[in-house]
Amino acid sequence: MDWYSSVFELIDMRSFSNLWYWIALAVTWSSVTHWSLGVPYDMVQRARRVGGQAEIDLEDMARINVNRLLYIGRVSGLWLLGLICFLLSGLAVLAFGYGIEFAQAVLLLAFPLSLIGALSLSTAKLIQSENMRGEALCRRLGRHRLYTQLIGALSIFVTAMWGMYQNLTIGVLGG
Repeated sequence: MDWYSSVFELIDMRSFSNLWYWIALAVTWSSVTHWSLGVPYDMVQRARRVGGQAEIDLEDMARINVNRLLYIGRVSGLWLLGLICFLLSGLAVLAFGYGIEFAQAVLLLAFPLSLIGALSLSTAKLIQSENMRGEALCRRLGRHRLYTQLIGALSIFVTAMWGMYQNLTIGVLGG
């Protein structure tokens, strides 16, 4: 047995048995939970602890990202919603209608991220409408991060269960 076939036997190129898919999943959810509305969570913690300039920086960064998100939502929100729904429903048909494993893997990553997008838009609208600043802004960004972590944990759990199911059934049936 040569080295090339040993490597490809060890790292299967199917989606759920591919190490790179799981690395990408972990990096994606780690990044998404760290950046609440485009604001890094360590900035929220620093604003809570130190206050002063750190709090002003947090408010400025949150204001910029909130305005950016809401502008995108107002200008092209319906078009983006339609496109995202089209892509997700197409992926769902390919994934579960035709049983394409790659589409299943992408859907199990993209669908929860679309929920995070809707949550971010809702949180941005709430921050702007209530003109949140200081501790109220920190609490809202913390709550947004908590909801993001819950969605991420559920997503990783569902993806892991589905991936194990796929690997076991393909392994048993001889794929």
